[in-house]
Amino acid sequence: MSVIPEFVVAIPARYASTRLPGKPLALLAGEPMVLHVARRALAAGATEVWVATDDARIADAVAGLDGIQVAITDPAHASGTDRLAECARHAGWADDVIVVNLQGDEPFAPAAGIRAVASALADSGAPMSTLAISVEDAATLFDPNVVKLVRNARGDALYFSRAPIPWHRDAFARSRDALPAAHWLRHIGIYGYRAGFLQQFAAMPPGTLEQIESLEQLRVLEAGHRIAVALSPAPFPPGIDTPEDLERAEVLMKDAH
Repeated sequence: MSVIPEFVVAIPARYASTRLPGKPLALLAGEPMVLHVARRALAAGATEVWVATDDARIADAVAGLDGIQVAITDPAHASGTDRLAECARHAGWADDVIVVNLQGDEPFAPAAGIRAVASALADSGAPMSTLAISVEDAATLFDPNVVKLVRNARGDALYFSRAPIPWHRDAFARSRDALPAAHWLRHIGIYGYRAGFLQQFAAMPPGTLEQIESLEQLRVLEAGHRIAVALSPAPFPPGIDTPEDLERAEVLMKDAH
């Protein structure tokens, strides 16, 4: 088992959200969601935890939590990666610092998963890392809102897609109602980067594949860089995107207590 490297966590938390306006401030067990996410980052053992936001209300929501720092970032950023790159400049991280990008809508992110994405980066030598879990049912595999991926023999991502990859030609010609005996991976949207590569990533022009699939990480693969993919050592519940997700999360939070 590898030694867990030192890492920092940056949480992009934008106020505007199409499907759930003000999402980082949505109440979960009576507290703003972003507060739960920040606690997860602290519990994982990050040496620094930053919330990168465009809104003073979000900054105020985490102001009382010890160990949390805030970067007020440009509201015009096109993506969370751009917001994190600005946060890294605020924080003054050296180029070799491991930065874990923990989305602001992941209040159930397991500490072991956060540490695993940092370890995958350090162990692989890749400039970027992420996590995956097994796909267990056909509905998930064929859902375009669920991102799938395939890896090479050393565990690096070959491709990410909203389509079912790999395509089991013979089995799916017979039926798409059940999974044949094969192994599919679902992408979990948590990333690790070296701080220097984070700046490089944000400066890259959007790639063709990224624009087709609407998946920002494809910009990195299309430009020829490695993304190491580790299997999450713990269940990683989906993030919160809709009011219905929020209702389910409230139930999960109550069950956990």
